Amino acid sequence: MVICYKKLWKKLIDLDMKKKDLCDAAGISHASMAKLGKNENVTTDILVKICSALECDIGDIAEVVCEENKE
Repeated sequence: MVICYKKLWKKLIDLDMKKKDLCDAAGISHASMAKLGKNENVTTDILVKICSALECDIGDIAEVVCEENKE
């Protein structure tokens, strides 16, 4: 099982936000954003900051998928 952040990227498109805008709004580093872009693990603190900035739930930005379904 791996985590996938496709929902986050779709949400940013819907909100007409760039990754840099999210970094500024959530107060997260560009290194954390790079990890998200590679579907790598980040701390729950990072995910909570993103959810707070986007006013959403964690299920709105991430999902756990089977590794063979990973794209």
